[in-house]
Parts: sequence; C-alpha cells; structure tokens
Amino acid sequence: MTEIDLRSDTVTQPTQAMLQAMASAPLGDDVYGDDPTVNRLQEAAAERLGKEAALFVASGTMGNLLGVLVNARSGQEIIAEASSHLFLNEAAGTAVVGGIQVRQVPTELGVLSPEQVLAVLRPGHDVHQPLSAAVVIENTHNRNGGIPWPLADLRRVGETARAHGLAVHMDGARLFNAAVATGASVEQIADVADTVTFCLSKGLSCPVGSLLCGPASKIAEARKWRKMLGGGMRQAGVLAAAGLVALDTMIDRLAEDHENARTLAEGLAGLPGVECDLTRVQTNIVFFRLSGTSSADFLAGCANLGLRGGASGPDRVRFVTHHGITGTDIKQALTVCSEVLSG
Repeated sequence: MTEIDLRSDTVTQPTQAMLQAMASAPLGDDVYGDDPTVNRLQEAAAERLGKEAALFVASGTMGNLLGVLVNARSGQEIIAEASSHLFLNEAAGTAVVGGIQVRQVPTELGVLSPEQVLAVLRPGHDVHQPLSAAVVIENTHNRNGGIPWPLADLRRVGETARAHGLAVHMDGARLFNAAVATGASVEQIADVADTVTFCLSKGLSCPVGSLLCGPASKIAEARKWRKMLGGGMRQAGVLAAAGLVALDTMIDRLAEDHENARTLAEGLAGLPGVECDLTRVQTNIVFFRLSGTSSADFLAGCANLGLRGGASGPDRVRFVTHHGITGTDIKQALTVCSEVLSG
C-alpha cells in the first residue's frame, strides 16, 4: 500500500534535478560570504522579489524572526493577525530573543484591514504602552485555509503602515502560491513590505531553507542576527543549489496543487459528517470540520488505510496538497475518508 501523506507540503522530496545540482554545486564557506552557490541563490531571490538583497536561512521560522528583529527593537510591539504562524507556531521567538511583544488582531480570513491596524496602533506617547514598530502580514495565511491576500488589500495595509511610521514584514512562506492564485507577480506582492521571507522547503520541494529579502542594510543586520542564533552555515551551497532549481522549475506547477486541493475539498464537502468551507480553498490547504467523530479518531482510521493528515483541533483536520500528490492520490484519499466516516 502506497502512503498518501497530506500532513503538510513540508514532506515534499527534492526532485532528481535538485539532487544532481546539489551533488555538483561549487562550494565555499558562506560565513565568509564566499559560497558561490549561496550567493547566486540570494541574488536570484532578491531580483525575483525586487529587493536589494537576500539572506539564505535555515527555516521560515528563522526568516520571520530575523525579519522582526531588523524591523523592531526590544520593548516595542509588532501587530500581527491573531492566528498567524509567527504568533502561534514560532516558539515565542520574538519575545524570547527580541524582547518584542506581539499585538494580536483577530480577523475573519487572516487579512488585516487598515482600520484594524489603526485601532491597535500605539504611537508611544503613553509611557504605559510599548511603541508599535511594525505590521506582520502572512501571505498565504495558513490557519485560515491558505488564503492569499488580494493585492489591493496588501497595498492598503502597506500604505497605512508606512503613513504611520511602521515597517512591514511579510511571512511569505507560501508566497509563490499566493502569486499563482491571484495572478499578481511576486514582485508586486513583495513591494508592499520592507522585508519578506519565503520558504523553499514547502511547495517548492527543496530539502531545507528559506530566504529573507529586503533592503541591503536590513539584510546585513539580519546576517549578524543569523550568526548569533547559530544559523551561520559553511558549505551551504549543497542546499542552496536545490533552491536555484526550484526557482527555475517548481513555481508554475503549484497550480496543480491548487487544483488538487479544490478537487479534494469538493469531494470532502459531499461526505456525511464533514463541513468544508469551499470559499477558503484557494491554494493548496484544505481545512474541514467533523461531526460525529474526533479528528484524532478520524486520522487514526485514515492512517490505518494509508492516508496521513493533521489535526488542528478536536474536530478540525488539515490536508495539504503538494508535489508528488497526483489526481489519482486525491481520488484514493476521498475513498479512504468515505470509508473511515462510514465505518
């Protein structure tokens, strides 16, 4: 029985082209700045996003932490959506490492409005309050079903932030999914933010790594923070080589993941005991709620039949489509879900 793993797009495996590139990559010592493959990847990422510079980092979590550290200072506050990955899933790094508080703003779809930003803005006149330093945007928004921000909404929030002296950091872990889904270019999307991070190891199928992109001065500061956090890697070109292949070959195919997610969501919505909001399925993430069984029992039954997913609450399940998952796999996944729910 072949396993169908829909836990996350982080379970993707590098392509043969990536493995070949990794095996033959010219190498140096990236801490000294002389790994040519890392340098090429950073230059390619910065150019693609329309930024001055980029920094190769170990993970999206590290990229987000560095993005916050170069845009805010200890004792200040950043504004973020209440169910953002940065707040919920990054081990309180902003508080522990940076001494920076996260002001959480609940939203319906994970998309902040200018009015919501202004409502929580703290200008620093009151000695009881921290100074608001930055707004964090998550695009696509994981917990809200992989929803991509409409470009107009991004621009409105970016303009509001800048008008009030706030920096903008974008958690673009799935930035290219957002671009494919909305039809906007990654450069247009990234333009609203001072710093942007995107993951290579999710939908782009690389084994390791993310990029933080932004102004040269902020990236230079982030490099020092990266070293302090133990993120200075030596012959990192063996990893960066996969990223170069991904940027050349793995972006356009994300549309296939989106199509598979839509097919999966529509099939799930037709099963008894399943509630799936199809309006939220716009990229590669599918959330659904169960009635009559718990997410733990449902996923245990699925696992016994070769299907893996993730629980996001006692009755909420997440499936994520990605490279390596085919239309045939989606049909089989729906068959398994139907069998488990009817069992």
